[in-house]
Amino acid sequence: MAPETYDFANDFKTLYIPKQKPEPASVPENMKAILQSYPPLSQVTSVESSSSVPFTALLEIPKSRAEESWEVALWHSIDGEDWTEAEVPRIKSSETPQALHAESEAVFREYYATKVSFKKSLRFTIKFRHNHDEPWRWIRDEQGLQDGHIVLLPAPTESDNLADLIPGLDNAWKVASRMSQAPKTQLWSLEAVVPPAENDLSSFTDIQIGTPWGSFLRWFAVVRLWSPWLAPRHGRDHFSLDKDAILLAFQSPEGRNLVLLAVSGINDSVPVFQNTSSGAVSVNVRNDSASDEKVIILVSEGNDFQRAVAAVMYHARTLVMKARSANQAVEEELKTLSDAVRPEWLENWYDGLGFCTWNALGQRLTEQKIVDAIDKLEKHNINVTSLIIDDNWQSIDYKGPSQFQYGWVDFEAEPEAFPNGLKSTISKIRQKSPNIQHIAVWHALLGYWGGISPDGKLAKKYKTIEVVREEAKRRNLPLGGKMTVVDKDDVRQFYDDFYQFLSDAGVDGVKTDAQFMIDMWLSASVRRELINTYLDAWNLTSLRYFSVKAMSCMSQIPQALFNSQMIPNRPALLVRNSDDFFPQIPSSHPWHVWTNAYNSIFMEYLNVLPDWDMFQTVHDYSGFHAAARCVSGGPIYITDVPGEHNLDLIGQMTGLTPKGKTVIFRPSVLGKAIYPYIGYDDDLLLKVGSYHGASETGTPMVAIFNISARPLTELIPLSCFPGTVPSLHYIVRAHATEKASAPMKLDDPTSLIVGSLEVRGYEIFTAFQAVPLTGPKYGDIWVANMGLINKMTGSVAIIASSISLKENGRVSVAVKLKALGVFGVYISTLPKMTLQKDFIVTLQDQAVPVETVGVSQSDQHVLEINIERAWKDMELEPGRLDEVEIKVSFAG
Repeated sequence: MAPETYDFANDFKTLYIPKQKPEPASVPENMKAILQSYPPLSQVTSVESSSSVPFTALLEIPKSRAEESWEVALWHSIDGEDWTEAEVPRIKSSETPQALHAESEAVFREYYATKVSFKKSLRFTIKFRHNHDEPWRWIRDEQGLQDGHIVLLPAPTESDNLADLIPGLDNAWKVASRMSQAPKTQLWSLEAVVPPAENDLSSFTDIQIGTPWGSFLRWFAVVRLWSPWLAPRHGRDHFSLDKDAILLAFQSPEGRNLVLLAVSGINDSVPVFQNTSSGAVSVNVRNDSASDEKVIILVSEGNDFQRAVAAVMYHARTLVMKARSANQAVEEELKTLSDAVRPEWLENWYDGLGFCTWNALGQRLTEQKIVDAIDKLEKHNINVTSLIIDDNWQSIDYKGPSQFQYGWVDFEAEPEAFPNGLKSTISKIRQKSPNIQHIAVWHALLGYWGGISPDGKLAKKYKTIEVVREEAKRRNLPLGGKMTVVDKDDVRQFYDDFYQFLSDAGVDGVKTDAQFMIDMWLSASVRRELINTYLDAWNLTSLRYFSVKAMSCMSQIPQALFNSQMIPNRPALLVRNSDDFFPQIPSSHPWHVWTNAYNSIFMEYLNVLPDWDMFQTVHDYSGFHAAARCVSGGPIYITDVPGEHNLDLIGQMTGLTPKGKTVIFRPSVLGKAIYPYIGYDDDLLLKVGSYHGASETGTPMVAIFNISARPLTELIPLSCFPGTVPSLHYIVRAHATEKASAPMKLDDPTSLIVGSLEVRGYEIFTAFQAVPLTGPKYGDIWVANMGLINKMTGSVAIIASSISLKENGRVSVAVKLKALGVFGVYISTLPKMTLQKDFIVTLQDQAVPVETVGVSQSDQHVLEINIERAWKDMELEPGRLDEVEIKVSFAG
């Protein structure tokens, strides 16, 4: 039987996670107060057209002191002048932000608002006191929040001289202006030649770039946390990295953005960003080639952060595709295989609920453990559509001090744990659980963690080569030393034979892990001969045998990111987006979600579907992880210990179609961090934005997460919801509290939402388009289709929707949904209406039972129809299309 494998979770403790700020000065319980504002503290806010900014503050105080004469003051510097004080008056309840999170019984909220005018910039903080005879209490002392900064964005610059933006740009760079594919941005390329490898050792060259604008307000970086993974880094006015970076972004004193991208994948060189001792940007280039190579750095500048990132990423894709065109045979084969992929195959693979054996069953995997786990899922009525059999099923030699030296012996499964072979196990699983449509197995890109066993059957069948790995830098992993791998001439045949074996066994997908190992090799000749050989062979062979059903893991190395994952000529590939989910390490969970949200800023421009990893539904952070997966736009798969399941949470993530298939509700736009320059230590809520549907008619979403060590309350503007349109009104609904806002527009002064979360807290806000109607009976009415309101991202269930006022004076809401659940409609006049007299509700054109229709207990403006219960009670059968049609008609 296999020995226990390496404890990744324990090793995670050696990784750098930013430390939480120390708690501010202790304040007596009856004096504690939370003060927040919009525009917010501790970040830079850019405005484009107005130099008069509405300022709103929220003060949470102990209810026992609500009658005292609380005061709030703005301490600010306008356009760099001396700091002065300005009173912020209390406002009427009708002008307050939308409180979708109610204050606790012990807390009372007061709101204050004013307007501040400036020409270029405004720096500010806030202070408060409970009467005018008391000393002021400063927000920095009470909550540790830094000053806020508002800047008026300048008109787009017309200068194409990069030296104007980076003073003292090193002359080693050849600078050229390029045509940007992103509007209202400028783009340049920096090119330099680096020397070749010598004596089979890669060359390393440092070339300084400089400091953007000579000084800046904030910076953001996507760094190589260690070889397989990316992670975010943030800073203020001094640039300093602890890890090599591939993407940098800087915010100027005027609020503009400068983005730099180190491009790999076009030759045998790998550039990364570092910093000089003075805080300037520098580039370190590794060249594996036997000749001089050209290194390319792309630089973009613009007022809009996303467009500036898009400018460098789009041009990098053009460069990579041009470089790949030299290998015409590979490109033509990729295109042929990709053209054969049908859209429904992608949906079947991406949109089902998955189960992975890794954390669930431990690392001593056996056939019996897998079968027992499937039995328990069935017993709990958990309908998974995909099963991932993770590490420890293979035949391994177990030679060496750890799994990183173990070599793969044979294609067949480990004989003791799977006594009748892999095919027999797959057959048992499919017989026991017909709902499981896809079964994928884990393997390392090179076979196993230590490659191929030099004495095994595979080494005798294929030509092999012995390579040397470097030790993991700043990481407690025994990765160094020799390993045996299949040589260049046999790599394609090796994958072809292995995937044929898996297909014959009934496996129809793979999770290909440890891809970073190819970047650990020391030999320059091995690197240039084998890195792209393995990446191309795996891409082609997985697509040929498994179509879209492949997962790429531990593959956030520059060569794979640019060479394999950026190319648009294949279906989007599932790619793990961060280091692992570690159930036993509390500090890893907020950091895990934070990292995925910020990594997605870079990953969204690749041809991939970012995978935020598996998680467990019975866990202190289970809802936290579930909400993150739902808004990520990626897959959802669980790794529950058999029998330990949170059925309610699983129900919030998934739904059953009329034909009985389990589906998830995956937004069409990938979720990512909304505010790129906010740091992990800034003690602000993490805000992840997503969107589903067509432009203007779709549904914006913002998920918030408390990654701090204390409760947080913030004012969240409607303007931060992706895809909101100025001309439209929106109803914002909170999933956890089930409360909905009144209709609001982007330019409304009260278009702010109060988000208040405890430690480990999370919420998903969804903005639904509100349609204004004027009926003969109830007058002005606002109506919004909310989709399945018992699902975290239930708006994704909407296939088609229409809201109209008929000639007979009745309002008609007609909706098609992809799954069953509780359907919700916002109706502003609902409190005045009578369900029995005013409403007619049909499901598949048949009237639903009266008891399945009701008014939400959490919000009197939301009509609820339990279509899942109605479907069962009415004994309906699915039609040709696997969808639900519901119609609501009511008196207008």
